Amino acid sequence: MSQTQPDLLYSDVEEDLRASVRDLLKDKAGAEALLARVETAEGYDLKLWRTLADEVGVAGLAVPEELGGHGASAREVAVVAEELGRSVAPVPFLGSVVLATTALLHTADREYVGRLAAGSAIGALAVPLSTAPGAGFPSSVTANADGTLSGRVGTVADASVADLLVVPAAGPDGPGLYVVEAAAATVSELVSFDLTRRVADVVLDNAPAVLVASGPEAASALEEALLFGAGILASEQTGLAEWALTETVSYLKGRYQFGRPVGGFQSLKHRLANLYTDLVLARATARNAADALATGTDVPIAVAVAQARNAPIAVKATEEAIQLHGGIGMTWEHPAHLYLKRAKADELALGTPGRHRARLADLVNLPA
Repeated sequence: MSQTQPDLLYSDVEEDLRASVRDLLKDKAGAEALLARVETAEGYDLKLWRTLADEVGVAGLAVPEELGGHGASAREVAVVAEELGRSVAPVPFLGSVVLATTALLHTADREYVGRLAAGSAIGALAVPLSTAPGAGFPSSVTANADGTLSGRVGTVADASVADLLVVPAAGPDGPGLYVVEAAAATVSELVSFDLTRRVADVVLDNAPAVLVASGPEAASALEEALLFGAGILASEQTGLAEWALTETVSYLKGRYQFGRPVGGFQSLKHRLANLYTDLVLARATARNAADALATGTDVPIAVAVAQARNAPIAVKATEEAIQLHGGIGMTWEHPAHLYLKRAKADELALGTPGRHRARLADLVNLPA
């Protein structure tokens, strides 16, 4: 194990990026707009996404400059994910920037990476959202002799708004990673538990495809994308927990009972203190995972620790937010339920906490 000390602090550049993203989301993705959107058929705010992708540049953050990106690292991607967790903005950041783009960056492709980095196309990695790092190469899609793809993949994140699908497929020569234009597939959006991140079934029937990696390179690219996704998801979960604590403290300060603020009652103070310590731990593990992804140091271990720790913290924090908001927290008119649903969906995404704990045990040679 490397002895390099991780950098858990945010740099000035990262704080500037955070401020830009937070200001935009505060202006364009407030609670009222969010609650109004989830009641409509247009679950995604693609206008907001274009602003994030084009003006802020989040689509190509971690893409090298020679490929049309900004040459940043996983640390900056994690900062954006944290802010998107704070707002649960309905944009395809996870599917396009975190999963699809990362998979393509580990292949010889240049054309499709450039389209995603420029924000001119939205991508999705065609694996079930629950797929964990180390799960092995999927076999639900088959590459035919003529290079077309056939098969079905369920619960693909952000597929319903994707222009490009990055599809792992098993062919006669072994695993391959292909790019399929979404128009050549049948994409059926499902009723998602998380209303701010939709999933869809993808059916391919002799769909034209472009091979971008084969053999061990394809398997490695998929694994790197899943590992990157799980590590970045820890920052999103940190943002969820931070929103839950901040909003709950604000509410309890302004809610009076028996002539005093509800937040002044000692039993509630203890619950808030516990949430705060959980948030501190969540941020530390998320930053450690982001730094590991940026430096390539002990990545599988850092990611497994972050997901095993942060997924339960996000769920607990959002549950407490609903409980401590009292009656209003239980209603559809308050956004707390959207945060709880995102936290519960994230708990299953890219591997459950139990799955990551088991993987961590193997990584550090801890016997069962």
